[in-house]
Amino acid sequence: MAKIDIHTHILTSSLPSFKARFGYGGFIEMRSCPDCDKGSVDLYYDDGRFFRKVQKNAFEAQARIEEMDKAHVTQQVLSTVPVMFNYHIAAKDNEVVSQFLNDHIAEVVRKHPDRFFGLGTAPMQDPDLAAKEAVRCRKDLGLHGIQMGSHINDWNLSARELDPFYSACEESNVALFIHPWDMMGQSKMQKYWLPWLVGMPAEGSLAICSMIFGGVFERFPRLRVAFAHGGGSFAYTLGRIQHGFEARPDLCAVDSQKSPSDWLGHFWVDALVHDPAALSFLIEKVGTQKVCMGTDYPFPLGEQNPGELIESMGFNTNDREWLMSKSALQWLKGV
Repeated sequence: MAKIDIHTHILTSSLPSFKARFGYGGFIEMRSCPDCDKGSVDLYYDDGRFFRKVQKNAFEAQARIEEMDKAHVTQQVLSTVPVMFNYHIAAKDNEVVSQFLNDHIAEVVRKHPDRFFGLGTAPMQDPDLAAKEAVRCRKDLGLHGIQMGSHINDWNLSARELDPFYSACEESNVALFIHPWDMMGQSKMQKYWLPWLVGMPAEGSLAICSMIFGGVFERFPRLRVAFAHGGGSFAYTLGRIQHGFEARPDLCAVDSQKSPSDWLGHFWVDALVHDPAALSFLIEKVGTQKVCMGTDYPFPLGEQNPGELIESMGFNTNDREWLMSKSALQWLKGV
């Protein structure tokens, strides 16, 4: 049975000094780690703060393929690491960074077309530039979509400023993958990895609610959107969200009068929820055909044995096929 992992991240083997090129800081740098295991690289912010260590499977296609073969993963969908979004820098500079990253992903896909799909990134702080890069990714590079953050600086995904980008994606058959980043409330969550454990699920729900309440799905009904990490806490708090919509339409139904529950089954989510009961509930809400296998490879918060949760739950063959690959292909290709 084919297994397509829609949620994996990749970096280039080296990064140029964007700080030197653009004349200001705020970028990620890759530094060799002579005291570490062979192939490890350290990521630092260019102000000297350590970000994380990555192994060669984060930037070497062959290392990924070897691990995919061991896990019986047919294909991965490649996207950059969200710390590379760079929404805080000048938009024209981020266009350059995005093109650098996207050209790399396109080259990996070109060399291994039977193993990888690719998603680009875009300078979302300028939606017109982002639309231009999304179209380039699809038409010139052959990538299937764009990964974007759960918010864009001060814009939630409901912001009308983003409409030119959504319109271009809909028109050019560009799928969207929404990934949590820059998690809310971090100043109060300095210990225990809480931004990833608490803030990340909240960011997923923020993104979905913003697109629903903001009328994005109504204005762009052919836009194909998938949300990482199971869509965060959305499905599990939908009762509260729905009740709020019904109890206070003066506050919730401002930009769209369509009920939140009406959009269940319209968008996709990955299955990265780490718990059988949670996955069962998620599938009950959005449907088997809207849940895709996703692991957050190669990072530790992900599923370490791709598809293990799905395979452990006794789904029939048809449902497993949708969860393992068919939902992913429908989201990526619209067929």
